[in-house]
Amino acid sequence: MKKYIAVAGNIGVGKTTLVEMLCQRLKFQPFLEPYSENPYLKDFYDSMETWSFHSQIYFLTQRIRLHQQLERSTVSIVQDRSIYEDAEIFARNLYIQKKMTERDYNTYYNLYETITRFLTPPDLVIYLRSEVPVLESRIRSRSRSFEQEIPNAYLCQLNDLYEDWISRFNFCPVLTIPADALDFVKYPQHLDLIVSKVKEKLTGKDEVIFYPEEVNRI
Repeated sequence: MKKYIAVAGNIGVGKTTLVEMLCQRLKFQPFLEPYSENPYLKDFYDSMETWSFHSQIYFLTQRIRLHQQLERSTVSIVQDRSIYEDAEIFARNLYIQKKMTERDYNTYYNLYETITRFLTPPDLVIYLRSEVPVLESRIRSRSRSFEQEIPNAYLCQLNDLYEDWISRFNFCPVLTIPADALDFVKYPQHLDLIVSKVKEKLTGKDEVIFYPEEVNRI
């Protein structure tokens, strides 16, 4: 039976890398977001307050199409970032920063909630949890020029939104990975532990967590 896993987490936490490594180990297909030019993006950066709603509606539409592709897939997939994060993290952050009006945000969020009721949820969401100093260190190390000027306050705000969202998320099971403690790129045994926990969750086991003693032991 095919499985659908979505990997969620803040900028710099290692989502894409984990997607690729899980797919190698589990023999799943990676699903990385294809590049798509948002026709509202230039206007959005010129006037966020005016164009934030239009821009987020475009992104939501693209996410729906991608989700439908996943539903039609005949192979098991690991996805880098899901439709839920667009609304719960990034659109909400625009609203909090007063870049989107309350009326527009409520309209957008009501649309998102209506749509997601009709979508097949993932079999598992993997949430990579990390503190902001670790995120900043990893962002610096990967040397993506467009990320180097991301403010600390922005990463903090996104982290808060991720924590709030994951505490409420109930569409499917969630596996929270302590990404500060587990360096799955540097240490193969850390990846081994993650893979074993993912397999447990996919078999339907409820209480699957990373105990400090087993993390410290490896």
